[in-house]
Amino acid sequence: MDAFVYNAHAARVVFGAGSLQHLEREIGLLGAQRALVLSTPGQRKLAERVAALLGAKAAGIFDGAVMHVPIEAARQARDEARRLEADCAVAIGGGSTVGLGKAIALESGLPILAIPTTYAGSEMTPIYGITEGGLKKTGKDARVLPRTVIYDPDLSTGLPVGLSVTSAMNAMAHAAEGLYAQDSNPIMSLMAEEGLTAMSRALPGIVRRSGDIEARSQALYGAWLCGTVLGNVGMALHHKLCHTLGGSFNLPHAECHTIVLPHAMAYNAPAAPEAMARIARAIGTQDAAAGLYDLARDNGAPVALRDLGMPEADLDRAADIAVSNPYWNPRPIERTAIRALLQNAWAGVRPVTNVSRNP
Repeated sequence: MDAFVYNAHAARVVFGAGSLQHLEREIGLLGAQRALVLSTPGQRKLAERVAALLGAKAAGIFDGAVMHVPIEAARQARDEARRLEADCAVAIGGGSTVGLGKAIALESGLPILAIPTTYAGSEMTPIYGITEGGLKKTGKDARVLPRTVIYDPDLSTGLPVGLSVTSAMNAMAHAAEGLYAQDSNPIMSLMAEEGLTAMSRALPGIVRRSGDIEARSQALYGAWLCGTVLGNVGMALHHKLCHTLGGSFNLPHAECHTIVLPHAMAYNAPAAPEAMARIARAIGTQDAAAGLYDLARDNGAPVALRDLGMPEADLDRAADIAVSNPYWNPRPIERTAIRALLQNAWAGVRPVTNVSRNP
């Protein structure tokens, strides 16, 4: 067995259908009295429900969360937190809202309580991302890790089926890259494989019946595991490509992850055969890259960047940005190969590697 270092991140998790009822108790355990509730404009009603549950402990609502956390939105939220003298933030929603909470915490140190309604997993990480000047900059800081996470499957039943699938694929990307991370460890690898299995089992059930609480619970469980992997080990090429496509070309986050994931796995397959075997085993397929593509396609998700509105003419610039400051990756980053990867992702070609046979 290889040597490793495992550094656990402390976070309190409250899991189960109906667990939103414990919100006021959890705010009290944080020692907070004035909570700023964060949401996107589209989830304003959900934020109002949270504020009503908090009663006098709700300082106000800021519903300006935006995809990729533009610096302008971060500044507005920080100003509002100061104006209201908030002593904590409650982020209800997906990665955009949790990301906004992190932007506040990064400057002020306010504790975050996260209530995920998607499967992005960022609630389990000390990673933040802010977009400024057309570039998404990411970093890691212990202050932005939510202190408490409430996972209530009831809150995810309203997530449209299409977004449920792409959000789940986004989470699976964290686990997939965690299996070949430079700083991987056995605990995270176990969680990654279990997370991939939970997600692959949950998706068909959600597609068949959006309100299936068991399927929703499995997906949220998978999101917790995959998000924990994201928060504990480094990511590689896949995440670099998605940060490039999202931050510089404003492509939707979850859909971008869904489309790029099989192609990033195909690129790295020759350099990470053990990881590919574990991914294939977890999702019940013979080839990791093709299996992930099929999982997305068969559950109605987009599989081509062109379907997101990405112009083919921008692929060269995307390749240049992606290779300019690359993350560590098991296979060396080669500009020509990255450009070919992006072309395949743009066209929606089904990748096959034949190096990820189940052991």
